[in-house]
Amino acid sequence: MAAFHVMTGSSESFARPVVNRIGIADVFDALKRGYDDFMEKPSHYVFLCLMYPIAGVFLTLWTSGANLLPMVFPLMAGFVLIGPIAAIGLYEISRRREAGLDSSWTHALEVRHSPALPSIVAVGLMLCGIFVVWLVTAQTLYSNLLGEVFPRSMADFFRQVFGTPEGMQLIIWGNLIGFVFALVVLAISVITFPLLLDRDVGAVAAVVASIRATIANPVPVLLWGLIVAALLVIGTIPVFAGLALVIPILGHATWHLYRKLIAREPA
Repeated sequence: MAAFHVMTGSSESFARPVVNRIGIADVFDALKRGYDDFMEKPSHYVFLCLMYPIAGVFLTLWTSGANLLPMVFPLMAGFVLIGPIAAIGLYEISRRREAGLDSSWTHALEVRHSPALPSIVAVGLMLCGIFVVWLVTAQTLYSNLLGEVFPRSMADFFRQVFGTPEGMQLIIWGNLIGFVFALVVLAISVITFPLLLDRDVGAVAAVVASIRATIANPVPVLLWGLIVAALLVIGTIPVFAGLALVIPILGHATWHLYRKLIAREPA
């Protein structure tokens, strides 16, 4: 029964939420509303999200110390793939604020009491699996083009990547493959977690609804994906510190984008 609940939700029937058509203006309005949510209690959210820049610095130092320099960029790019998981608590805060409930940062932990928790975990594991496949793909691409031996220093790494024909192939193919991974994750998760928090429809129904919303609104959703990617890149530049600001704003904005993409249930 637990597995079936993950598939279909509490109603034990496959839900098909109504998908709205939105425009580019709606994307920027969602971003503005996310910023407004952040400004409600910015210091709390910065504190809550400090784990992301700390994790980024730790991963960078670990890969550098372990002579895994070529994996630094794939790890940084991977924030786009696992970003929806990182912002689950922020969706809950926006949901509570919308409902007129207490929206202090401690309520980000209330997700653990959600009836949709099994579905949330299932989708989260799927995204983590995609992230692992991306890392393996990136490492395999590097090894095939530049060899199995990783560079010993940052200077050697940049010389390989930017100073050889194989390095240019790595840049081109790496970005193309990364774009495909990001596009897949965007389609299957753009509103999946907010939908599960709002309605216990089941993991499969939520993912299908996210794909349907993407197909119905390709330009707005693609624009949203580009905004997310650009802001995450900006957030990682100053030693990942910007993620403490970028992630909460994007998390709250995703909730409002969900509200625009999926029609509310009839009263």
